[in-house]
Amino acid sequence: MATSSGGEAVPPLLSLLRKARNALRTLARAMNAAAGWMFFACAAFITFDVLARNFLGFSSKSTTEVTGYMLAFGMAWGLAHTLLERGHVRVDMLVNRMPLGIRQYLHAVALLLLAVFAGYATYGAIFLAKESFDFGATDMSALRVPLVLPQSLWAFGLSMLFVTVLELLTETLVLLAMSRGEEIDRLVSSRTYEDATAEALQAVGEAPPAELRA
Repeated sequence: MATSSGGEAVPPLLSLLRKARNALRTLARAMNAAAGWMFFACAAFITFDVLARNFLGFSSKSTTEVTGYMLAFGMAWGLAHTLLERGHVRVDMLVNRMPLGIRQYLHAVALLLLAVFAGYATYGAIFLAKESFDFGATDMSALRVPLVLPQSLWAFGLSMLFVTVLELLTETLVLLAMSRGEEIDRLVSSRTYEDATAEALQAVGEAPPAELRA
């Protein structure tokens, strides 16, 4: 049986789930970086198209379609990383005022609802990509881009979100069974100003104060 940094025993199942989360985090971080570069490419493509249309007399005639694909790709590929970093916007004023004994179950319910939504979105995206592949569908732009290409990238991003939610939900349920509510809070609760401050200090090479590391 593995042990945590605090010296307490960690059950094999929980240790395995943490390793899976770390692996997902590594992949999600790479996907998020790709999404960021895609947004940069999107801005560069729009800039080039505008300048070419005004000064060079030509245009790709595909700006709307291509940038739409880029935005969908970037959005979907950044979702899992944002979830793991607890970066999604949450309306949690009421939840944060509840005692931990209740809050831990609300975290589990929130993840369950997110899993249902992510699963439905993933199924729809995969079905749409498969349908486009079966019919050989292309867009209406001058490039005639096969729709299965952007739709598959979009579906992969949503699939990554779904898998990540399932991992977090499973880990949360295991922690619930072990009565480790504080760990659940640290795993999936909204980021606090202490978290943001500690991250900013680490980014500039400063060690966070002890009260922020606790």
